[in-house]
Amino acid sequence: MIFKNSQLIFLNFAVMKKVYLDNASTTAMRPEVIQEITKVMAEDFGNPSSTHSFGRNGKTILELSRKSIAKHLNCSAQEIIFTSGGTEADNWILRSAVKNLKVERIITTKIEHHAVLHTVLVLEAEFGIQVDYVKVNHDGSIDLTHLSNLLSEDKKTIVSLMHVNNETGTILDLDRVGVICKQYNVLFHSDTVQSVGKTEIDLQKTSVDFILASAHKFHGPKGVGFAFVRKNSGLQPLIFGGEQEKGLRAGTEAVHQIAGMAKALAISYENLDEERNYISDLKTYLIDQLEIHFPGFRINGKKEDFYNIINIILPFSEDKTSMLLFSLDMKGIAVSRGSACQSGSIKPSHVLKEMLSEADLKLPNLRISFSHYNTKEDIDWLIESLKSI
Repeated sequence: MIFKNSQLIFLNFAVMKKVYLDNASTTAMRPEVIQEITKVMAEDFGNPSSTHSFGRNGKTILELSRKSIAKHLNCSAQEIIFTSGGTEADNWILRSAVKNLKVERIITTKIEHHAVLHTVLVLEAEFGIQVDYVKVNHDGSIDLTHLSNLLSEDKKTIVSLMHVNNETGTILDLDRVGVICKQYNVLFHSDTVQSVGKTEIDLQKTSVDFILASAHKFHGPKGVGFAFVRKNSGLQPLIFGGEQEKGLRAGTEAVHQIAGMAKALAISYENLDEERNYISDLKTYLIDQLEIHFPGFRINGKKEDFYNIINIILPFSEDKTSMLLFSLDMKGIAVSRGSACQSGSIKPSHVLKEMLSEADLKLPNLRISFSHYNTKEDIDWLIESLKSI
């Protein structure tokens, strides 16, 4: 009898509907990307720094990938530097700005990704630089008047503000901040991990000195990304040991990963309008269903925030908070309470801490993030599962 019961449990798990709604954390690779990576791994395994034909083939793939990425962002290929991802790029840009460009002050916010926040704290301790935090409004938007006031102090400065917040989807007006930074003659760095591949960025029109990307956020492979470093910036390497990436990032390039990233970005931009409209409709459908079934729910931020992310407070009691994600996971639903990089932490989200009252912070909240692979049936299952908690 015990065997029969355990067999039944196993069968329930085997047929359980699986719903992935954590696309701000990572995305599923597109089949075409897997195909591209596999092809390069099998056929073009030469070291791109080698001068023989195998190496030259690898180098060709590398440079064609660089040109493809640059084309979609309207910048020159020489301004794209390959990295292991967004965290490395954030660390490199901010550290070199302080160490090599002699920046004396960093202006940022307390709702940035920890790749920026923790780096800033280390640089403050190590170099004694001044750190100023721009005020954050209750809807998660940045107080740009306060930014201008901070910039009125004449000091060599880098402003570091993320384009799309990874927990709430709040959008920074990149063009407007670029104009403000240019007006005060300061450097502007933006963590664009959540926006590259999901919205248009024109680096000829936008006055930003540094942006970055992680391929796994736009249906590419993990462990690879890139930084845009505007020409003649003066940045120096973080990693030493070779002449790769114009001497700015030593180490043999992961050609198969880079080719997969370029393919993923190209497909994302080719399908941008269609997929953005589809995902926007899914987000609207979710909000409509929440209003019907959970009329007391609230959005952290605004309805109009980035189209593939929504962060909500549910009208549940505090005691449901700790088990909410586990209960949904048991029903095959993947969501989160914030950044995947701190998902094991029991502390409240540092982003929501800047936006919510102490009482609201204790209430159950969810970050739901979509891709074009999601369906309305996924949302229906989420709503049904929430109703049963």
